Amino acid sequence: MWANMALAYEKLPEHIKTQIASLRARHSIEATFGAAMPIEKRLALKAQFPDAEHPVVRTHPETKEKILFVNGFTTHFTNYHTAANVRYGQDYAPGAAQLLQYLISQAQIPEYQVRWRWKPNSIAFWDNRVTQHYAVMDYPPSHRKMERAGIKGDATF
Repeated sequence: MWANMALAYEKLPEHIKTQIASLRARHSIEATFGAAMPIEKRLALKAQFPDAEHPVVRTHPETKEKILFVNGFTTHFTNYHTAANVRYGQDYAPGAAQLLQYLISQAQIPEYQVRWRWKPNSIAFWDNRVTQHYAVMDYPPSHRKMERAGIKGDATF
């Protein structure tokens, strides 16, 4: 399954687009895949793959589409707590968490998704810069042979 995150951004209410325009978020493999690991392995994973910070809204370098760039690896906004969003300490922190969960949930909207039905000798290509991918385990007892090629991402968003 793939979710079109350009369409997810496009369909957001205008006030949400305004609210997230300058937000940045932290992405962590350690907080997701590493969460169930013993602490030593988790810390090694984080050392090998440090957390990254990305804009919540990025622009596709080729199509110039705006893309909602949050997913299951996104842990929190890094610049949400400004004078405009916080009155006393962290009192608006639940607002940040709720906003992040709302944005992540956009990938679950069926109208933004395509579901690939595998057939013998089928091939699928997608652009990770604009989609989210979920590998549905719907093929047992058959097996799926998969070869993956990745292209090094661009440095600017």
